Amino acid sequence: MKGLQRQKSFLGKRAAKAALSMVVATTAAGAAGCLDRPVETVEPRITATIVERLTQSSVDKIDILLAIDNSRSMADKQNILALAVPDLVAGLVNPRCIDDNGAPAMTQPSYPTDDCPAGTKREFQPVYDIHIGVTSSSIGGHGADSCPNSDANSKECSPQPNTTNNDKGHLLSRLDQCGGASVDTYPYGTGSTDKGFLAWDPEQKLSPLGEKDIPNLQANLRDMVIGTGQIGCGYESQLESIYRFLADPEPYDTISVVNNRATPDGTDTILLQQRAEFMRPDSLLAIVMLTDENDCSIKEYGQFYYVGQLRIGATNVRMPRARQECATNPDDPCCKSCGQDPGSCPADASCTNPQGGPALLNVEEDDINLRCWDQKRRFGIDFLYPTDRYVQAFSAAEIQNRAGELVPNPIFSDLNPQDNITNIRDAGLVFFAGIVGVPWQDIARDKTDLSKGFKNANEMNAPIDASGFSTWDVILGSSKTQDGKPLDPLMIESVQKRTGTNPITGDVLVDSSTPNANPLNGHEWTIANDDLQYACVFPLPVADQRDCTNTNLTACDCFEVGNDNPLCQQDPNNGNQPTLQVRAKAYPGVRPLEVMRDLGDQGIVASVCPSKIEAGDFDKPDFGYRPAIGSIIDRLKSALKGQCLPRTLTPDGSGNIPCLILEARNTQGAGCVCDPAKARAEIPAEGPKAKAVQLAKEDPAAAKAGWDCFCEITQSKDAERTACQDDSSAEPQLNGQPVNGWCYVDGTTTPPTGNVEIVKDCPANEQRIIRFVGAGEAQPGSTLFITCSGDTGG
Repeated sequence: MKGLQRQKSFLGKRAAKAALSMVVATTAAGAAGCLDRPVETVEPRITATIVERLTQSSVDKIDILLAIDNSRSMADKQNILALAVPDLVAGLVNPRCIDDNGAPAMTQPSYPTDDCPAGTKREFQPVYDIHIGVTSSSIGGHGADSCPNSDANSKECSPQPNTTNNDKGHLLSRLDQCGGASVDTYPYGTGSTDKGFLAWDPEQKLSPLGEKDIPNLQANLRDMVIGTGQIGCGYESQLESIYRFLADPEPYDTISVVNNRATPDGTDTILLQQRAEFMRPDSLLAIVMLTDENDCSIKEYGQFYYVGQLRIGATNVRMPRARQECATNPDDPCCKSCGQDPGSCPADASCTNPQGGPALLNVEEDDINLRCWDQKRRFGIDFLYPTDRYVQAFSAAEIQNRAGELVPNPIFSDLNPQDNITNIRDAGLVFFAGIVGVPWQDIARDKTDLSKGFKNANEMNAPIDASGFSTWDVILGSSKTQDGKPLDPLMIESVQKRTGTNPITGDVLVDSSTPNANPLNGHEWTIANDDLQYACVFPLPVADQRDCTNTNLTACDCFEVGNDNPLCQQDPNNGNQPTLQVRAKAYPGVRPLEVMRDLGDQGIVASVCPSKIEAGDFDKPDFGYRPAIGSIIDRLKSALKGQCLPRTLTPDGSGNIPCLILEARNTQGAGCVCDPAKARAEIPAEGPKAKAVQLAKEDPAAAKAGWDCFCEITQSKDAERTACQDDSSAEPQLNGQPVNGWCYVDGTTTPPTGNVEIVKDCPANEQRIIRFVGAGEAQPGSTLFITCSGDTGG
């Protein structure tokens, strides 16, 4: 928490890993599909037919949500992100041209519709339809008084009130945190009300027309990032704010305490309209979170709001003590608050309050800056939403509404049935990237050189050495680690000074008697129970260094004379007191990391502590958040180019893969035609293929999509199959004619099944694809299903 007094971070209970569903359709060239189990020839059985959606491998639109922490101390990180905005924009709207070896062309096209130099091709097909929006981490006090909607006492905006304590999960386009002018957003001054997001439209096909100038798009997004500000709510709800905007089935209009219970009321129709206009049902959805603290998403019902309550009248609130069982085992059934009914638990003398009511924590034990940290042990109650709430939001077709009923997840729904879009995304097209508090060395491919990038999901799960521990064990811990704690002591949330050694770099944690001897976090420091130790620190550019004796600053960490904070340096203009802040910090981002871990391949991990930040390093690949943006683009690039298969498909004796691929589409009344000349075949009225169609019709998306046509996309055979597997060009040919259909390419077999160049961009252990070529490519708006029962004959 930052902005109530000082800064801190929070800990949430680890959520169980959610099962992820398979994915959806395809709309463009070179498509490839994904399967979640090995497939081999088996005895024909209709009852064995298993129909799954095939991963959408190419998309023609992207929706990007930048979720930015706007609490105090975020200004320096927002500035760094703003510097990385050109990389993000250019990397997606104008992909590089590369040669067959992956080397970039010496001369790059200046616009996505320009041709590549001879002998090169785009890394992936440019996307000509992109929405980009921004939200903040501030959604108020969840019913408590800690973050009022309008703070008249804010010195930063005086004489105007600060309204950024509660941005309500809405899209933000402000130029200044205190209000006033806004960035000109889509539809860009046409006379209509701005929708709050940017729309990339180089082909000028949108109605109204979108942005076609890359510098304008970059400049507007930079302004929106900075305009988010850093005077928002100190109880940052990074995860819940994202959930509110994208997924909440019933976003409330107001929340108040009724009979001592937080009670949401009404429906936020503004948010629902923004959501429907911003998020298309068939886009690739990318969420990019920037934060230097842990998440504090307080449950918005019952009495959970109380952890954010600061005063009742003129009396400061103190949290009730936890029962004594919590000190040794927070998972003990009797670990409760002294304010709760003990039930069958034995009497606890520590809960006795001679003045009546439950025993309360004292001021030193209950600093308001640490209300969201280590809650179960300290308070006996976990006041935060479990992180599985957000895993489900990014992966499940149904989620709970306010009443606890399962309802359709808006992320996987058609929010505008009146348009002509019938295809609906699923989990394979939702990505959650976090630029969060973790030493970059822990998650880098090379602990000494971040220019090689951050680890992807497979690399995060791989053993780091012979011990069998993974990178996730290093930064989050698991049942395999001691007491379930992270192997890296820097990722342990603690007020007290920590000890130990970083297992990746070998750097030993040191206390303030050896200042800044640890290159990752400087050193441990003395805290008066109102803050936490840091996960990592980094030097501030000279222009951003600040004298904390300046009372007009929004945030500063070195105002205490005689502090031993590693962020601080002696100030010759203040009697050599350590009141000059020369470094920035981040706390362990535990809860966002848990979500990224549990999302598997949908999660993208990066560090908010950059490797290089000096102006002279600006052009280097590891400057600022360039490696983070690179990881995000690399992962999205894989989805845009085609999914790689984690499992092997085993061909039969004739070389055919025993799988049927169905194309389901809505013909809009034009009639169903399965044209053999376009690699389509009709489905017989009876038999395994008919059974597969019936199962596809039972898919939850079928009714909404209105599919009225099911065709088989035919598998290429004999010489055409060889051409499909061996010819790595975008349009394989045989005897001068295009090859149509699909084939299976596997670079992991001995010898390889097909040309390894086709799968070279896949991870080493996933160099397999189902490749669609020519007329075999899925039609726009269609959804593909795959069934591999072992009997795909007519």
